[in-house]
Amino acid sequence: MKAPSQDGVVIAAGTVRGTQSFVHVLSQCWKRPSWTALEVLWRWVYGIPALLVLWYEGTKILQTAPLDLPALKSMSILDAMGSAKTLAEAMAVVLPPVAHVLAWLGPLLVLVWVVVSSIGRTVVLRRVDSSLHARVGTLIVLQSVRVVALLGSFAIWFVCMQWAARVNIVGPIAAGGEPNLVGYCAMVIVGTLGLFSLWAIASWGLSVAPLLAMLRDIGVGKSFAAAFRLGPLKSKLMEINLVMGIVKIALIVLAMVLSATPLPFEAVATPQFLTWWWAGVTVIYFVASDFFHVARLVAYLELWRAYEGSSLG
Repeated sequence: MKAPSQDGVVIAAGTVRGTQSFVHVLSQCWKRPSWTALEVLWRWVYGIPALLVLWYEGTKILQTAPLDLPALKSMSILDAMGSAKTLAEAMAVVLPPVAHVLAWLGPLLVLVWVVVSSIGRTVVLRRVDSSLHARVGTLIVLQSVRVVALLGSFAIWFVCMQWAARVNIVGPIAAGGEPNLVGYCAMVIVGTLGLFSLWAIASWGLSVAPLLAMLRDIGVGKSFAAAFRLGPLKSKLMEINLVMGIVKIALIVLAMVLSATPLPFEAVATPQFLTWWWAGVTVIYFVASDFFHVARLVAYLELWRAYEGSSLG
């Protein structure tokens, strides 16, 4: 028997169904493209200037760094060790100027992202529900905490990748043996997917805290406290966050497949066509990703309304 739906939330046997509700929310967001359009707008307002700055600084570095471009172009997966050596030499040349630029550009980009994303998220959520309170200052602080946590997860990932390299490549070479490239790739894939899934499961509180700040018109401390004291609603939010993690992985895989689609026709496809094809795939990926970001926020909001307006759980 089909479960009844109320305002995009599926309820059956007195229980709110998180995943089924998310499917209804996807349909709701699809019928209101202005929500996704606003999300795309504020992200690209930040992203396009940021990419231009990175392009400018990257071009300056490449013009001054003595890179061996012919060696880089001649790399082959059939000569893994030779390619690794070429990459190591290139990194040794490029990393010092890159680190110098990132020392000032990295914090600046992060700071601008925190401010722009807080304003953009406020605009999108108030478009979804005009009764929400505008708490831009609170969202800036909450977003800063989330960014720090995200950067911390990247640091953990990098440490894990270094450990995998020591175990499978550096260690065997130092002992006079052959590097275990298959083992290294396997550990990289499993470790990356594992950390990605762990972040998807554990970061729900950081995602819902800004929404609670706007719902209840409360500050940073109370938002964090409320985010981790949601009772039975917590499992539903974790469920949706995990689904979103799976969707993100699926989008990445789909984008990779679409990017590789023209390669069998490389002999007849012009470089200009491939460039435009890859640019189109990239744009489609980002728009789809933004759509699901909006859907997650709307799903959080709908679930909160369902629990707030009833005695469920």
